[in-house]
Amino acid sequence: MRDNSEMDLMLRGYGLTTAKILYHYPDHPHLLQSYVWQDYDLAPEFPVLIRFIEFWKTKLDGPLHSVTYTHQKLIAPNEWRKVDGEFRVH
Repeated sequence: MRDNSEMDLMLRGYGLTTAKILYHYPDHPHLLQSYVWQDYDLAPEFPVLIRFIEFWKTKLDGPLHSVTYTHQKLIAPNEWRKVDGEFRVH
């Protein structure tokens, strides 16, 4: 997905997804550490976030405790308008 510009992704419906991940230390399972992940994703399926969580589960040692996320579309169709003129202020 990195070969697309951020504007292209937003125009195709992607929004910014932020996830706060709490996980257990591998050597000290009673301790929790937090990790913040952020990327452009499509709601409500969240394929990019789910792929990252699956990567975490298979490749990393720290078992997940919880994942909380938020999603915000940064631009919407009603935020675009044609500008016909320009004012210059000295």
